[in-house]
Amino acid sequence: MTLAVALAVDLGGTKAEAALVDSDGNVVAGTRFRHPTGPASTSDDLAAAVLSVVADSLASLPSDAELVGVGIGSAGPIDVANALVSPLNLPVWRGFPLRDLVAAHVPAVPVTLRMDGLCIALAEHWVGAARGYNNVMGMIVSTGIGGGIILGGLTVAGPTGNAGHIGHIEVAGFDDPCPCGGRGCVEAIASGPKTVSWARAQGWVGSTGEDLAASYAAGDTIAAAAVERSGRAIGRAIASATSLVDLEIVAIGGGFSHVTPDLFDHIRTAIATRVNFGFVTKVKVVPSGLSSDGPLIGAAALIHRAELVP
Repeated sequence: MTLAVALAVDLGGTKAEAALVDSDGNVVAGTRFRHPTGPASTSDDLAAAVLSVVADSLASLPSDAELVGVGIGSAGPIDVANALVSPLNLPVWRGFPLRDLVAAHVPAVPVTLRMDGLCIALAEHWVGAARGYNNVMGMIVSTGIGGGIILGGLTVAGPTGNAGHIGHIEVAGFDDPCPCGGRGCVEAIASGPKTVSWARAQGWVGSTGEDLAASYAAGDTIAAAAVERSGRAIGRAIASATSLVDLEIVAIGGGFSHVTPDLFDHIRTAIATRVNFGFVTKVKVVPSGLSSDGPLIGAAALIHRAELVP
């Protein structure tokens, strides 16, 4: 029996990854490859990183497998109609034709591009923490903060493909400047690098999210204040999003979401202040059920679960 697989590609602020994913949402062993990116990368560097992982994954296609399509999840913003990406944390790519770059190397199958947050939502709804729910937000809390929405069982992308970009909801009580041009955006407050920067400005001497996690575990008061601040901002953003679209569950992944389990308590505490809006306080906030596999599984879901992607 032939194994139907999708090539999943994930582009973020720190890495490009690719893997083959089967129709049950499993990453095929030995097919996952990663190449670093970053804000100092040139356009050629980024293109080479993407093509490198694509080539490596395609070369690992099992002999009993058939490639049925390519799904690409990219940090946003994107232009879905023209298949262009402009990742905020990769400044050399503005209006870059990422889908066409990949499609030129895989000409015989469909290639679909969506924002990485929407891919996360698809993955959690398919095989992750949001199984059984039809009104879902998937979130990434990492180098940046992104999100994607499923309402009534179908993904919501909007005319440009950027619906669900919760990282750029402005939250009350904060005035941190954001590269998008706003002030008080949740990404500018609560992403890993911004939380670290805030802690350092208060006198903390570490330099990474991992350092902050260690300091938090050791009882450092500045680290504790930094985590609480980030959780409060994320919780306020989720409460606002739930007020708008009546979410049932939000599943959060990404490297900085693991700084401490207490981050989720701070998020829930902020949501719970909406005491007279039971439809807001009902929303469940849970860790991703997929660990680091989520973005790739979600990119593959653009192919394997295409019926959910209008």
